Amino acid sequence: MSANSLSNLLVYFAIFLSSINLIFFSFSLTESKKNSRVSRIAMSLTWLIGFFLLGGLILRGIAAQRAPWGNMYEFAIASATAIVFTFLIIALKKDIEWMGIFIIVPVILLLGSAVVVLYTESGPLVPALKSTWLIIHVSAAIISYGAFTINFALSVVYLLKIKGKFKTLPSAARIDEFSYKIVLFAFPIWTFAVISGAIWAESAWGRYWGWDPKETWAFITWIIYAAYLHSRVTVGWKGSKSAWLSIAGYAAIVFNFFVINIWVTGLHSYAGV
Repeated sequence: MSANSLSNLLVYFAIFLSSINLIFFSFSLTESKKNSRVSRIAMSLTWLIGFFLLGGLILRGIAAQRAPWGNMYEFAIASATAIVFTFLIIALKKDIEWMGIFIIVPVILLLGSAVVVLYTESGPLVPALKSTWLIIHVSAAIISYGAFTINFALSVVYLLKIKGKFKTLPSAARIDEFSYKIVLFAFPIWTFAVISGAIWAESAWGRYWGWDPKETWAFITWIIYAAYLHSRVTVGWKGSKSAWLSIAGYAAIVFNFFVINIWVTGLHSYAGV
């Protein structure tokens, strides 16, 4: 079996296990006991999912003989991997098993779209992508996407919590504060991704910024999360207002990835499906 085929198989296994894990996390969400048997099984499966995705990503890189995020399919797999491991790393320090179902759903949707809509065979990069900046810029984007997904999940949980749902979860105030800390972590990385993208654009196209559709939406995303932090610090926006701003920022990320990449022609079109 080739490295590319084995990579695909590991991704399929990850999707299968994620679907099963949806059931375990659903049960653990309603449990009042921490570290219950169901929660432990769910977290163990999540580690397995993460390693399957990481293995699939590494094998994809071996098959292509390059960094494994040169097209939308690979970027989707890398982003799903980042989401899973961001959640797992945080879980080593904090009791966040209750978040699992809100993390695994975006992962399933992202992986499903990757294999059904975005899949393309591994191959060499187009000339514009053959740069060290591919590793620097895209790695930063992937890490920030993983963290922003956690923030999005927390925002959804917060809005459900204040509606009286999931009474076994931590208080709404704790969820809101945790969500804020995630943005504090992710925003500088996203800022670096935007800046490094501009530097790469100058070396590739001779200009730092050209308001290409993807650049524009990356900047819109930056503005939304900057507004989130600014409004929280200066005018004390917390709770629902902050949660909705976070959701708007994540919606901009999803729109940029799926709509702009697939349907809008621009200088970044070479990185599409």
